[in-house]
Amino acid sequence: MSEKLELIPVEDIKVTKGMTVDQMLRAMGRAGGFTAQKLADATDIAEAMVKKEGCLRILSFPACIMATGTRGVIVDMVRNGMIDLIITTCGTLDHDLSRTFAQYYKGDFMMDDAMLRDEYEISRLGNVLVPDSCYGVVLEDNLLPMFDEIFAETQSMTTHEIIDQVGARLNNEDSLLYQCHKHNVPIVVPGITDGSFGCQLWMYYQMHRKLRIDLFGDEQMLSEMTNDAEYTGAIIIGGGISKHHVIWWNQFRGGLDYCIYLTTAEEYDGSLSGARIREAVSWGKVKEDAKKMTVEGDATISLSLIHISEPTRHLRIS
Repeated sequence: MSEKLELIPVEDIKVTKGMTVDQMLRAMGRAGGFTAQKLADATDIAEAMVKKEGCLRILSFPACIMATGTRGVIVDMVRNGMIDLIITTCGTLDHDLSRTFAQYYKGDFMMDDAMLRDEYEISRLGNVLVPDSCYGVVLEDNLLPMFDEIFAETQSMTTHEIIDQVGARLNNEDSLLYQCHKHNVPIVVPGITDGSFGCQLWMYYQMHRKLRIDLFGDEQMLSEMTNDAEYTGAIIIGGGISKHHVIWWNQFRGGLDYCIYLTTAEEYDGSLSGARIREAVSWGKVKEDAKKMTVEGDATISLSLIHISEPTRHLRIS
């Protein structure tokens, strides 16, 4: 027998002077406004996930947003105790470190890319400009001396151990690696060689042939963290290896209890970025009765709104 249909009236959004982000999101939740409704529901799920006692809170995302000001939102989520574990890609380390020691600049999607390369030695990441002098050179100058210290006593470490040790040496409040070290939030990068940070490790390996990256140690930690948790929840941005690692390990415990997808991808091509949560339910990676929502749209907008909404602000611990 089907459940009784509950008819909830659509309410107009009343925009008032001095309206807070939380008030707007609550209004969106009553408005039936397509993606606005989804964003409001996702905010409620994020609040429930953060408040739930015994819940392991996971954040996964691709590196690109770390080149933008959204880096500050992610850093703030760690600082405020909203995240217990991060799974991401190698470029996250690249951008966090580069922006710790140098500056990125605002650009435009339609700039002349040949001109940027030939005349200015600048790489374009969407509408963010990354000068060569602020990227590879900065990483090489700062990472290789750190590696000498980090690998002085042991030459086999997991990715999260290496990243934590780098973070311990930064002493920069704006750095994600520093904040994760400070608040004991592991950062796991399954594809550690797919970026400049990994390339610096490879360069270090040329003169230190006993160096080993213990990927199985990362997987062991993920297995233990997910299996030991009473509940698990995740905010998953985009797709790729970081998204799959979150849902992969959660299938062995029966699936995520809370799940939010933020994506701009379509599902018709079968990509993981575009796959909706209902697909993960079929794999047992998200529980059928999980509190869940897929929000279509740019995460540099949606993640910021979810984070700064009033229900989560009282969670500040710093």
